[in-house]
Formats: sequence, C-alpha cells, structure tokens
Amino acid sequence: MLDKIIEEKRKRHEKLHELLADPKVIANTAEYQSYARELSNLAPIVNEYNDYVKVSKDIKDLEKVLKEKHPDKEFLFLAEEEKHRLENVLKDKAARLEELLLEKESGDERNIIMEIRAGTGGLEASLFAADLLRMYSKYAANKGWKVELIDSSTTEKGGYKEVIFSISGQGVYSRLKFESGTHRVQRVPETEASGRIHTSVATVAVLPEAEDVEVETRPEDLRIDVFRAGGKGGQGVNRTDSAVRITHLPTGMVVTCQDERSQLKNKAKALRVLRARLFDMKQKEQNRKISQERRAQVGTGDRSEKIRTYNFPDRRVTDHRIGLTVHNLENILEGELDEIIKVLKEEEKKLKLKVAA
Repeated sequence: MLDKIIEEKRKRHEKLHELLADPKVIANTAEYQSYARELSNLAPIVNEYNDYVKVSKDIKDLEKVLKEKHPDKEFLFLAEEEKHRLENVLKDKAARLEELLLEKESGDERNIIMEIRAGTGGLEASLFAADLLRMYSKYAANKGWKVELIDSSTTEKGGYKEVIFSISGQGVYSRLKFESGTHRVQRVPETEASGRIHTSVATVAVLPEAEDVEVETRPEDLRIDVFRAGGKGGQGVNRTDSAVRITHLPTGMVVTCQDERSQLKNKAKALRVLRARLFDMKQKEQNRKISQERRAQVGTGDRSEKIRTYNFPDRRVTDHRIGLTVHNLENILEGELDEIIKVLKEEEKKLKLKVAA
C-alpha cells in the first residue's frame, strides 16, 4: 500500500524538476514559486522513500545470503543480526513515510488564523468564548507557539462577542485543525440565582494561513476603508483613523482590524485574515468535489458542526466526532489538549490511509 501511495508522489517530483527547468515557467514568477514550493514539500517524502527502497533491497540481499548456507557460521550469525536490525529500520522508515505523507497532504506545517464567536447563550456564551481563547492561548504557550491578536469585540463582563487571532509555530495546523466547529458549555452561570445549568455555545473556525501566490487579492477587488478605532478612554484612545476595514468585492467578504495603532499594520493583519478565509473557501470547494478527501476528514470542519461539550457539573469533556469522553475539564481548559488531539490525529491517520489504499 505504501508503494502505491508514494509512486504518484515520486512521479510528480520528477515532473516538477522538468517544469522548473522550463523557460516559460522560469519567466512566470508566481508559477515558478508555486512549483518550487510543491517540490520542497515533496522532497522529504521522496528522499525518505528512496531510503526505504534501499533498506528493503539490503534486506533482500541478506536473505539471499542466508539461503545460500554460507559455511562460516559466525558470518551467518552476523548476517542474521544485520537483517533483524534493518527490518526494524524499515518499520521506522514506513512509519515516518506515513507521517510525512499525511502532514504534507493536509498542509499541516501551516500557521493558522483562529476565529471564536459567541453563539446562543448571551453573556454566558461570550464568557465561554473568552474561556476558549484562554485555553488555546495556554496550549500555544505550552508548545512554544506565538499568539497574535488581530481583532476583537468585547463585552462589559470581559467576554468576547468575537475574537480573531493568529497562531504561528511548528506543527500548529496539524494539531489545531480539529477545533473548527461548535463548542458547547454546560454550567451554572454566575448570574443564575436558582443554580440552574445553562447550555451556551461558541463557534470556532481554524483557517490555515495562505501564501500570496496561493490566493490572488487584486487591488481592484478590494475596497479599503479606514476609521477611528474604539477604546475605553484614557491614554489608550486612538486619535487617528488607524482601524481598517477591507471588503472583498467579488465575494462580499468583510474583514476589520483595529488592534494596532498603525494603519499599515492593521491593513497587513486584515489582509492575512482575508487571504486565510479565501483560501479556506477554496479548499472547501475542492473538497466538495473530491469525495475521497471528504471521507478522510474527522468531521466537516464547519462552524455549524457540534464537535465538543464541556460539562462543568460532571467535570466532563466529550468530543462527539470520535465518541471520546474525558473527566479532566479543569486541565483541558488550562490548555492540556493533547489527550484529545492525539486520538483525533490517530483517527485521521486511519481514515487517510484507508482512503489512499
């Protein structure tokens, strides 16, 4: 099965070398960069596969030697030992190949834009959105990733109607791509005098960041408005028109950013969000056309899909896509998500290998 999956990648790797030597491609900067990036992504897979083939051949050569019944018993003993060693190396190579293949296919090396919005539940939903922001921020800190706020809309109690932020670092998308969807919280709100348990929701969207050459944002397709950012008064009041609103005219998509005091920085952040949203829309459209890709997904990735419930009375967290329930709610909200993410990644691996077979 591994050979079947890799062969297609190897052929594409060879084809890319040809394309990058084509004068027409060299003259087209965007196309050349796109092919060069694809080649760079495929190179580790092909190199690992070449090593896998070499080790496999070495094992077969040793098997031939052992069948010949060489008169030197010490030689045969050493050959048998080397064969066992290489068989273990081959298993490691096969596992690494699977890992590389899945990572590159999913774009797991990308940074992300994450959007959290309060849903049904009023004030309690906005407070839950703040809890989720804190959870992901702590998880990112544990991994050594960088979190950067892009835009937010707060409530008087410290919650969020909406918050948009980026997370960058090694393997960010590979671990957080499963978080897209509807998160439910079941708990007694501070404002509830009778002690009744309420259910509130917040939605999360995880958007892999796109590179400039992957999503074209032509100046004529953008309407850029500037306005004065809001503030709570005092020294932090923004006295200049630094906030930026970008409207993508072909889709009607609107992105605002007012986190920075610099108009240029806010514009750059807003463009990052816009490109990520457009790239996400492009990817979802492609996946709709490729039924195999859909079957290899853990969940749909849509905001509307209920993915997880956080139950405070029972200290229980349940991931509905894989039927996993854990009873360590406090640790989860402190950013210890690996227990859940590990199972999600294993399920994704099974699905992708099943589809690729």
